[in-house]
Amino acid sequence: MEIIENTENDITAFKIAGRLDSKTSDAFDRRLSETMENGARRILVDCSELAYISSAGLRVFIKAAKYLQRAEEGAIVLCAMEDYVREVFEIAGFDSFIPIARTCEEGRERLKRPEE
Repeated sequence: MEIIENTENDITAFKIAGRLDSKTSDAFDRRLSETMENGARRILVDCSELAYISSAGLRVFIKAAKYLQRAEEGAIVLCAMEDYVREVFEIAGFDSFIPIARTCEEGRERLKRPEE
């Protein structure tokens, strides 16, 4: 799995490519957790190149969503998922508490603060 991270306008964006499964989820979890512990509160995850997600991968997003829910002005938005990946989130019911945007531009708009 490849993970690319950048921060722009107070939004930390991750682009993940490959498989998010029991072999790779720990690395992404550590990277995401470290970023949030260092103060990131608005997280965008570009899933356009995510080929597969397992229950271990889903747990990473649950953990991040719970952490950010407790944080002041915390939010996470996933974006640009292939239909077969989005279906996993929908079947698991995760789309009811983790926003999924069609495009990353839409995801960034959802993460903007009202004063921006």
